[in-house]
Amino acid sequence: MTADPGPPHHRPHRPPHEGGFGWHEVDVMAYKQEGDAPFRDVTRQVLFDHPELACQLRYFEVAPGGHTTLERHEHVHAVMVVRGRGKALVGESIHELALNDLVQVPASTWHQFRAPDDEPLGFLCLVNAERDRPQLPDADQLAALQADPERASFIRH
Repeated sequence: MTADPGPPHHRPHRPPHEGGFGWHEVDVMAYKQEGDAPFRDVTRQVLFDHPELACQLRYFEVAPGGHTTLERHEHVHAVMVVRGRGKALVGESIHELALNDLVQVPASTWHQFRAPDDEPLGFLCLVNAERDRPQLPDADQLAALQADPERASFIRH
């Protein structure tokens, strides 16, 4: 009798991806609950989440024309673009994103990722296993971010 290997995220080897940007036995989930925060057409997959790891590796896919929530956290994010292109607001700067680009989002820094209208943006995101809840900008913080015309056209809240 073979021992149960446990849930997929506890197994030492995971089968290769299924083609495209899906992985065997990894659920494609909603990015967040609708109404929690403004976003558009984003999914997430948790690729590694093991109690002995101090981090979690996730894959996010932003559909064409979609965007993640404008938010900040007390934890750092490490992001690698693995599909398509797009843009990211990190702090007060907007960065063009291309395949294999790396983005570090410092703690307590406003950030948002956007896909262009003609293709999806997919990225791996490494974060602490235990982390704080996202903080959304209040009216004053949003106004300060949108004071710059380039950021104002980027941020659709």
